[in-house]
Amino acid sequence: MVVFINETVSGVGPDVDLPGWRFTGTRFFTSNQSYIPDEIPYSRAVFSYTINRDVASTILKSFLPFMLIIIVSLFSLLIKAASRLLLNASMFLGAILIHWYLTDAIPLVAYATFLDLFMIITYLTLVVVLVSGILIVKFTEANETARVVTVYRWSLLSIPIVTIVLYCLLFLWFLT
Repeated sequence: MVVFINETVSGVGPDVDLPGWRFTGTRFFTSNQSYIPDEIPYSRAVFSYTINRDVASTILKSFLPFMLIIIVSLFSLLIKAASRLLLNASMFLGAILIHWYLTDAIPLVAYATFLDLFMIITYLTLVVVLVSGILIVKFTEANETARVVTVYRWSLLSIPIVTIVLYCLLFLWFLT
């Protein structure tokens, strides 16, 4: 039996919908396939569809919450009090929960995706902010004012700059 594909009526039907995704390409072809060695090959039709995430949906549901978490965490660098630890620990847990939610919505793949790299930078930033807060509390309790000032200045100057540079590099790498 020979299979052929009528290209004028083949494709994705109008009632097919994947919320948050767009169909961007369709490819179909026929080939002969032998399922047992040295047997008669059968004709088969192969349909392949390319999908992409909707940009607005991805930004609103994925990156906006993380950006808000990072912004609040970076603004917490202005606080020298111990309450900063509670705020940053909450931000870290919130980022983990949102990450779990997002990874459930996408298929598993064997390589690092943009979201994976984005989350590495996010976790790195949140951990460094949290560690700087812990050091400030430790040095404050030990009455080591000079060390508190050093950690505070280092945190306030370097963490936001490194974070912004890493995110910019990631987005530039992704866009090229």
